[in-house]
Amino acid sequence: MPLEVLVLPVSDADRAKEFYSRLGWRLDADRATDEFRLIQFTPPGSGCSVQFGTNITTTAPGSAQGLLLIVSDIQAAREALARRGVEVSEVFHCAAGSVCRFRDGDGAFERVSGPAPDHTSYGSFAAFSDPDGNGWLLQEVTTRLPGRVDPGQTCFRSANELASAMRRAAAAHGEHEKRTGTADANWPEWYAEYMVAEQAGAELPV
Repeated sequence: MPLEVLVLPVSDADRAKEFYSRLGWRLDADRATDEFRLIQFTPPGSGCSVQFGTNITTTAPGSAQGLLLIVSDIQAAREALARRGVEVSEVFHCAAGSVCRFRDGDGAFERVSGPAPDHTSYGSFAAFSDPDGNGWLLQEVTTRLPGRVDPGQTCFRSANELASAMRRAAAAHGEHEKRTGTADANWPEWYAEYMVAEQAGAELPV
């Protein structure tokens, strides 16, 4: 049962359409009748789309919060949004856990400037909102938790995500060659094993 669509409550369909177009998301549909209007966008590489428009939902505009967009390089993704004229927070991590992604406050809700130490997967965020205040979060994920990925499948949602995975594999392979003291002629197989294990959350080759 793949989740395919989230409905966003907005007050001005044209203003929202301009904003999500500016993000670089794909416009899938803009259909209207006398009673309603439905607009659909899909983020790059996403299997889930968003819909909004006129008479689509009775939920208050701006009430959708904590919507996560997964990226492999938090700083690059944040800078890409800023270049598109989007007001986006600095990269931050939580003082404890990850609940600060929902609000900034004291204790576990405290947001600390900068990425998570060692860029721990799931630990770095940046926040932005659409014109109605619907709240979005970029979250950096480099290694999936066990159970989140079918270990029999490996896929990358963009060339940038694949390149980031290859860079991490290259760095790890460099350490592997230092430990063995020899050049590894079978490096493609080693890279492949590393990238599959990383995405599945399995033990990494050394």
